[in-house]
Amino acid sequence: MTLTDIKKTIEQAVPNAIVHVLDPMNDGQHLEAIVISPAFEGMMLIKQHQLIMQALTKAFATSVHALGLKTFTPQKWELEKTTYGF
Repeated sequence: MTLTDIKKTIEQAVPNAIVHVLDPMNDGQHLEAIVISPAFEGMMLIKQHQLIMQALTKAFATSVHALGLKTFTPQKWELEKTTYGF
């Protein structure tokens, strides 16, 4: 599964989300996803992550070794994005 496939899978699971999928080790196995969505407003962090991880279950079974996941509401992202180089 490519980074683009993972991005599309997350976008389908969380409509109107802004999704960045990164491969910081350049090994195609240890990936990071940053997901920004108004759907996360009022949702506990664990529920945000469960929503995304359920959609990616197939990817983990076949090709993704590890995925670091960060989720943000648009408001929180504005405060944190410089920390992530955006």
